[in-house]
Amino acid sequence: MSAPVSRRLTRDTRNKVLGGVCAGIARRYGMSPGALRLAFVLSCVLPGPQFVAYLLLWILIPPDTRA
Repeated sequence: MSAPVSRRLTRDTRNKVLGGVCAGIARRYGMSPGALRLAFVLSCVLPGPQFVAYLLLWILIPPDTRA
């Protein structure tokens, strides 16, 4: 049984690798955190502001408040 999907977008502070952004997005949309991390890493070979977007999301998305 999977955990209930959170309604709000928050960074996952329990299942984080770097900032919890990918884990939080994956939890919000019911995806696998590993698959989303892999997609992000693969997207880094394409030109674009992926790292800047990740840093902005890290700053803008609040951390979860689970204890």
